[in-house]
Amino acid sequence: MTQTQRAPGLIVANYGRHFLVENAVGVRLICHSRGKKSQGVVGDRVLWLASQDEGTIEKIEPRRNLFYRQDEVRTKMFAANLDQVLILIAAEPEFSSSQLSRALIAAEEQHITPIIALNKSDLTEPFARAWNWLAPYRHMGYDVLPLSLQDAEAGRAALSSRLTGKTTLVLGPSGAGKSTLINCLVPGALVQTGELSQALSSGKHTTTSTTWYWVDTAKTTALIDSPGFQEFGLNHIEPAQLAAYMPDLKPHVKNCKFYNCSHLHEPGCGVISAVNSEDRPDSISLNRYHIYSDLYAELKQKRRY
Repeated sequence: MTQTQRAPGLIVANYGRHFLVENAVGVRLICHSRGKKSQGVVGDRVLWLASQDEGTIEKIEPRRNLFYRQDEVRTKMFAANLDQVLILIAAEPEFSSSQLSRALIAAEEQHITPIIALNKSDLTEPFARAWNWLAPYRHMGYDVLPLSLQDAEAGRAALSSRLTGKTTLVLGPSGAGKSTLINCLVPGALVQTGELSQALSSGKHTTTSTTWYWVDTAKTTALIDSPGFQEFGLNHIEPAQLAAYMPDLKPHVKNCKFYNCSHLHEPGCGVISAVNSEDRPDSISLNRYHIYSDLYAELKQKRRY
């Protein structure tokens, strides 16, 4: 085996130990990982080696980032080499502020730009409540986008300027409208994926966990669809670093009296003094502070075992 025999490719789907790799001319073929461990993720640039009508992934090129979650049982890797993460939530069903914050922290830790899209703007009262609840996130500088995916044309218009020329992971809980969004931007995409999954697995494997779609024929804009999530563990985050990944807390850390302040109980804490301070434009909402304190306690507890 020589380096010249290896061809460059892009992982565009993940079926357990099977991968779908797109080669330099756009042809897609099934590849297997070498060895027992399956380390590749969608978005990885790889070198692969042909073997009859399939291939073997020989090398994963260095990543510029990796979006993932980690709990006490396992690490779930979503995708690599991202420009941004689109977190899709909806006015109904009610979304979890903790889950949203966890996804944002994971993006911040990997220097990936997050976008928050609030779907179902056609539901006037629920949308108004949810939009008002998201005020602290807009104040933090996050791009928060109102959306109604009932109208496909309006949905495409609202999203196109933010997605064009970028690789975007679409993440969101069940019921938020993720499938509708994907089909809005890439008509027929999910039908094609279902057919491919069925043909590949013959009923023996689970559905693909993450899939890459090209939005344009020039292949400059990509969407990555990921499964809905119920939990989002952040065990890979050190408790002492948590505040640095929360834009509303981070500016106040420098005002703490103690360099190793946990921002929970210490006197002279810059973070605590900014919580619900109505006279300050950079006030931290009580809800966000509770998310921080709960997550800090969770991460600290995990490190005792």
